[in-house]
Amino acid sequence: MSKQILIEKIEQKRLDLFKVASLHGLNSSEAIRYSQELDELLNCYNELYLEKKMVTSL
Repeated sequence: MSKQILIEKIEQKRLDLFKVASLHGLNSSEAIRYSQELDELLNCYNELYLEKKMVTSL
């Protein structure tokens, strides 16, 4: 997956989470599911792009 596509998925999931949380609350099962999905995308981004950058800067 390209960096740009991953960023777009992260932003879309963030918007989805905001909408669901606004409608059903942060503790709703839907909001928790969206939050977990967002966490997975952010972890993927960190593994692919941030950790490599940190290693190359050492």
